[in-house]
Amino acid sequence: MKRTAKKRAAKARAEPARRPAPPDPRMAAVFSSYPAPARDQLLALRALILDTARKTKGVGALEEAIKWGQPSYLTSESRSGSTVRIDRVKNAGQVAVYFHCQTNLVETFRELYPKLKYSGNRAILLDADGKLPETELRHCVALALTYHLGKRKR
Repeated sequence: MKRTAKKRAAKARAEPARRPAPPDPRMAAVFSSYPAPARDQLLALRALILDTARKTKGVGALEEAIKWGQPSYLTSESRSGSTVRIDRVKNAGQVAVYFHCQTNLVETFRELYPKLKYSGNRAILLDADGKLPETELRHCVALALTYHLGKRKR
C-alpha cells in the first residue's frame, strides 16, 4: 500500500495543476457593448448558466467563448450537451437564450413550460428588464447541457 501512495504522490508532483482556462478576453467587451437593461439580464443569465453547469451531474467544466458574436457556453470537456448562447434581441427590449435548432430542446421546453415565450425552435425570449424565471431556466439549461447524455442512454 505504501508503494501505491508513493506513486500517486510522485505523479501528482510531476503533473502541473490543472487550472481552468482564462476567460476569453473578448467576453468583457461583448457584455459591455450591450445597453444597461440587456447587459444586466445577460450577466444574470451567464451566472445562472455557469452555476447550473456546476450543479448538474455529468456536465463538467464549461467553455465560455464567443460564437457567432454571442456569449456561448460549450461542454467541450465532457461533450455532454448542446451549446447554449445568449444575446439581446435587437430593437425588442428582450434577451434570448439560444439552443441548437436541430435538436428537440425548445419543443421539450414548450411542453414543460408553456408560459415562457419562444422564438421558433431556437430560443427562449425574456424581457430585458423583467424577473428571470430561474427555476424554469435552470431546468432548460440543465437539459441542454446534458442533451447528448440523454441520447446516449437511448
